[in-house]
Amino acid sequence: MNAPLPFVEGVGPSCQWLPAGPWKTVSDFFKDQYPHVDAKTWDARMAKGQVMDENGRRVDSETAFRVGACIFYYRELENEKPIPFVEQVLYQDDHILVADKPHFLPVIPSGRFLHETLLVRLRKRHSTEALVPVHRLDRETAGVVLFSLNPKTRGHYTSLFRNRRVRKEYEALAPTLEDFSFPTTRRSRMVRGEPFFRMKEVRGEANSETHITSCKNLGRLTLYQLLPRTGKKHQLRLHLAALGIPIVNDKFYPAMTPLNDDDFSRPLKLLAKSISFEDPLTGRQHYFESGASL
Repeated sequence: MNAPLPFVEGVGPSCQWLPAGPWKTVSDFFKDQYPHVDAKTWDARMAKGQVMDENGRRVDSETAFRVGACIFYYRELENEKPIPFVEQVLYQDDHILVADKPHFLPVIPSGRFLHETLLVRLRKRHSTEALVPVHRLDRETAGVVLFSLNPKTRGHYTSLFRNRRVRKEYEALAPTLEDFSFPTTRRSRMVRGEPFFRMKEVRGEANSETHITSCKNLGRLTLYQLLPRTGKKHQLRLHLAALGIPIVNDKFYPAMTPLNDDDFSRPLKLLAKSISFEDPLTGRQHYFESGASL
């Protein structure tokens, strides 16, 4: 479905499908479901034509609620805090763009992040709405991210990740594990944990796999190379924590620590160091490496 509202400063409209419910107007629904947004703000957005349905019709304060309608609107954040680190573009052609993402910067807008995201920053810089990430990194993780620039060829690149035809190499700084033989492979069954944004290991058939090598012993800490065979959320963080060597500055594993404001002096010591793959269009062998280090 094509959005009836244009991109503004690299940000596209959000959309909300209307479920069954007691609301008489679309305005009633938004004011009830988004109580953190002042009612006057919704009225002002509607008055400016910034709220539309899937047919391109303007929604105002009197528009009747219609189950199944898709409502487009612009999400806004007040006092979004700047992230004082800059991304780098490693490569670009007609089909893909490869970026080197700093720690703390989300890949896509969500929650308290909108303009301070890798996607929106790159869209602003390159003046293109077609840019879409082919895969993701956690906000806390730095390193290489692949984007698609051409909707017509996007499927060729997403299929590389779906079919596990991309070699992804990570580096992590974590405690030295004494009396343990590396390399090793960690396999486990990962499921959603508590709170909802954490993962946990349970009994059952493995659905995650990471090959782990000790690269450089630094005394109390060691630099590890991580080669994930699967792409589960927080897989590398959980696998190292399960071995008794949680990644330095990890706030989620093995146990949660208070989620205060970001301490930019203490990044998670996890880096998506490189990705490599055969280009599905040209057959060229690509290798992209982050310029960052831990």
